[in-house]
Parts: sequence; structure tokens; C-alpha cells
Amino acid sequence: MEIFEYLVKNEYEQLLMCHDPASGLKAIICVHDTTLGPALGGTRMWNYASEEEAIMDALRLARGMTYKNAAAGLNIGGAKAVIIGDSKKDKSEALFRAFGRYVEGLGGRYITAEDVGTCVEDMDYIRMETHNVAGLGSVAGSSGDPSPMTAYGTWKGIKACANAVWGSDSLARKVIAVQGLGHVGYALCKLLHDEGATLYVTDINEDNVMRVVKDFSATAVKPEEIYDVNCDIFSPCALGAIINDTTIPRLNCCIIAGAANNQLKEERHGDILERKGILYAPDFIINAGGVINVCDELLEGGYNRERAIRKVETIYENVKKVIAIAQRDNVPTYKAANTLAEERIRVMRQVKKTYLKAK
Repeated sequence: MEIFEYLVKNEYEQLLMCHDPASGLKAIICVHDTTLGPALGGTRMWNYASEEEAIMDALRLARGMTYKNAAAGLNIGGAKAVIIGDSKKDKSEALFRAFGRYVEGLGGRYITAEDVGTCVEDMDYIRMETHNVAGLGSVAGSSGDPSPMTAYGTWKGIKACANAVWGSDSLARKVIAVQGLGHVGYALCKLLHDEGATLYVTDINEDNVMRVVKDFSATAVKPEEIYDVNCDIFSPCALGAIINDTTIPRLNCCIIAGAANNQLKEERHGDILERKGILYAPDFIINAGGVINVCDELLEGGYNRERAIRKVETIYENVKKVIAIAQRDNVPTYKAANTLAEERIRVMRQVKKTYLKAK
């Protein structure tokens, strides 16, 4: 793996390897771009098969955060962190405080928050070492767990896709296959169920599956069978790279719209979906609700839930905007979403250059 070549090619600013023998911390912080402001992105804890896999996950996720934050109209850059370990067995106060010291060492360039495998309690430990953390549970004015807002924004984005395909944003009687039933997936299933959708669900955690089946009258399928469900909408809400050469031929849906990051294993898979007539909601557009919610903490006066909800609701219009750009330029939706984000970053880079020259 040629790290520096990859960093240059994809315009990364920083890759930091973090190790604390006393606590067992092995972590990677990746800052992709700070053109729009300090880089904000969650900390994921996962039992990676290799260190290279962990590095690649951090790199891909950080770049995705840059695009997500830019397209959502937020004045923050993109970054991500991953901690190598089992979130069910390896967590400790010492580990997260050690990680917090590394965040503090970046001097405000990186602001962290929850992600897969971490929670508000973990952020509270990080807060003991740095103020550059959001989504806390114990600090007045904090937004807490961002998962419900991620689910809410994803639901809004699904409705925008439904309107584009069927002329109505109602999800009543639509068959929706949801992959991944963690905090976000569960909250999304509730919203879909309350609107009258029929749910087929799966997760690697059997307890998560049983909970959704019980609470929302969903039909459970095995993890590998979710791609074969004959449905209107496939909603990936687990990990990334699940839209690939193996899964695409098995999909029986009109729309792919979910909360997972980096759903396309490669960009060419977005081209294949376009040719198959499947509308793909680019993940960093539709799943921005969580970061929008967390970012509200950084505004003057602190967190305002009503203001955050209003901003999350703009995801509906953002998805419509991406679909319109795709139709106008005759390109797949993932390219339209990239255009939306890249244009904002390009303009702000030019503004900064002009300002620095004037000084």
C-alpha cells in the first residue's frame, strides 16, 4: 500500500497513527480537507482484520465526510477516526482518554463525535482530555446521540427518491428491505413502519433483528438473503462497500437509499446502477442528518434542537437537487453529488487564495 501516493492523489491533508501501550489504544485519525473549516467526523471502533483495512476505512470515511459536510452546506471540513478493537470487550476510560489526548494534540483541526461502535459515554471520556468533541451525554447544550437525526434525514431522503420514481413521497405500502438494525437502522425502521411501509430486515446481531420484528411487525431474513428480497427500496444501514459486482445482479428494487457510508465499493458500481435503472441516493447526501445535528453544537449560542431539525429536513431538497443535476447533465447520481460538493469546496479554496494574496 503506497500511503503517500494515495494521500496526494486524493488530496488528503493528514494521517495520524495513534498508539498508547498502557491502554491498548491503536487508532488512526485521518484529516481529509479543512477548506471549509475544522474537520468534523466521528470515531468508529471496529475489530478490523488488518491494520491496512483500518487505514483504508479511515481514508475512505474521511473523504466521504468532506463531501458530506460540503454538500450539506456546513462550514466544516471532513475527517474520520477509527479505533482498532472489539467495542463489546475492549472499551475503557483509559483508552478513550488516551485517544482524546491525540485529538487535543491536533489543536482544533479535528473535532470528533460518535460513530459505529462508539457512544455518548465514550465521548464523555474523550471530553475529559479535549474540548474538540461533540455529541456528548453529560454536557449542557450538547446534542447527544446523533443516530435519531441520521435516521430522520435518511427517511426524508427516501421520501424524496420515492417522489422522483413514483410521483408521491408516501411510503405507505412500499416494501423496504433494511440492512443493519443498530441505533440508526432501528430508528429508521420506526419511521418507515409508522408511515405504513412493509419491512424486511436483517442484521448480524440476532437481538437487533428480534427487536425490530417484535416492535414493527417486520419480516426477518438472513444477512446474505437481504439482497434477494423483492422490494421497492433497498436501504443499507450497516457497513460500506455492499453495492458491488456480487450483490448488484441480485438486487430487486427501484431505489437504493440508506444510511450506510461508502455504499458503492467502487464508483463504477454507481454507473452500473444507472444502467439498470435503479435510483441510487448518494450516501453522503442522504445520511448527513447526524453530522448536521452535531454541527449545530458549534454555532453561536450552542445546540438548538428545533434549528437542527429544520436543517436536517433540507436533506429532502438536497436529494431532489442531486437527482435534478443527474438528469440535467445525464450522469449517474453519485457523480451529480460529487459535483455539488466539489463545486462548493473549489469556490471556497479560490476565495481563501484571493484573501491570502490580498493580505
